[in-house]
Amino acid sequence: MHPETRYEITTITRTGREPLAHNPGWDGPRILPEELPPGVQVVTLPGGIRTLAYTQPPTPTAPAVPVAQPVPAWAKTIALLAPTVGGGIAAASVGLSYAAPGLIAMSHALWSAVALIAAGVIAVPLILRTARRPASPAQITQNITATGLFGRANGTINHH
Repeated sequence: MHPETRYEITTITRTGREPLAHNPGWDGPRILPEELPPGVQVVTLPGGIRTLAYTQPPTPTAPAVPVAQPVPAWAKTIALLAPTVGGGIAAASVGLSYAAPGLIAMSHALWSAVALIAAGVIAVPLILRTARRPASPAQITQNITATGLFGRANGTINHH
C-alpha cells in the first residue's frame, strides 16, 4: 500500500445484527459482528465493495538518531576538580604519616596535662581547707536553767 493511495476504512459497530459480508452477488456464509476475530474490520474498497480485512497497527517509526549534546559546565568543573581534590587528600595523608610520631607524643602530653589539671582541682581545695583550720578545736559550752515543770528556760553559750 503506497502512501499516495488512500482507502476509506469504515467499521461497523458490533452491536448490530446485520451480516458484515454485504457484497452484491455474495452467496457465502455471513459473519456477525460478534464473530469477528481481533484485528479484523469491515473495509470499503475504492470500487464501493465492502469486505473484511486484517488491519495492522501503524508501523513504529525508527527511533531518532541521538544527537551529541555538549558537556554541561558543572560536569566539566567536577571533572577538573576531582584530580585536585584527590591530590590534596594524598598530600594530607603523606603529611599525617610524617607527623604521626609527633602527634602521638602531643596526645600523651595533652593527657598528662589533663591528669595534672584534674589532680589540681581535687588537691587545691584539700590543701586550702587544712591551712585554714585552727591548731586546737573550739570548745562550746551551754548552760541552760529552767524553774518548774512548765517554766521558761534560760541559757548561755560560751565559746572558748
